[in-house]
Amino acid sequence: MGLVSDIERQLGALRAAEAADGRPEIRTSTMTHLVWCPPGWHTDARKTLAGLAERHPARTIILLPESGPRAEIVAHAELKVFRLPGLAHEVVSEVIEIRLRGDAAHHPGSVVAPLLVSGLPVFCRWRGELAAGGGELDEILGVADRLVVDSSEWSRVPAAYAALVPLFERSAISDIAFARTLPWRRRLAALWPQIGSVERLRVEGPRADAELLAGWLRSRLKREVSLTRRQAAAVESVRVDGQQVESPGALPGSSDLLSDELDRPGRDPVYEAAVRATGTVADAACHPG
Repeated sequence: MGLVSDIERQLGALRAAEAADGRPEIRTSTMTHLVWCPPGWHTDARKTLAGLAERHPARTIILLPESGPRAEIVAHAELKVFRLPGLAHEVVSEVIEIRLRGDAAHHPGSVVAPLLVSGLPVFCRWRGELAAGGGELDEILGVADRLVVDSSEWSRVPAAYAALVPLFERSAISDIAFARTLPWRRRLAALWPQIGSVERLRVEGPRADAELLAGWLRSRLKREVSLTRRQAAAVESVRVDGQQVESPGALPGSSDLLSDELDRPGRDPVYEAAVRATGTVADAACHPG
């Protein structure tokens, strides 16, 4: 039995079982949501997915590349059922996990292409290192309208941002790390016009968040801004020229951040400019201290 036939058989059996309870339901999708999920990322991916279902009913395809001596593709389908306020019907979304073993892991695009929901946008949440993708990334970009990364998952920040720039013309790209800085960027923007002459930025937070915050400032002000950073799990403090910036308070969680990026219709020129500004000063801008 072919992959598509096997998945449709599984989904058909699940739908029949779900319909047997007699409750009216609506099968709906607003997109195809791909997740490239190398070993070590599965738990985080499922946790984020659990917080998305009600906001973004979708056909979700989780791609799990695995090493192995021979090419093999194993699929498992499930249904997620939830209620929306004001609706008498249950809403049903599909989740398909596909294990790509051996050489099959190098061709994700050809695997998912026949499973995409026709006429709807395709988003891919790429987990982990971007540079490690190689040909796999090229195949995903061939089918996805938007690529969503989190550069805080990368080991070679800020140097790794240089690899993003050529991709901007191929697909719309979002970065969860940049999205996390939005409350702080709003605080900094509120300091206009005084911030127009800032020369130094100090951030206590993850390297990716700090680099992108500095890149955003440079791109907006069109001038050099030096960056120093102290490690923290999240952005806890921002100073400009020694002055403390008021904290924006609690920051959104991973599901909320991804949901916002899935709502974004096209390219993000502000993010692209921040990445370019980061890349041009990648070697000199950040000195831990």
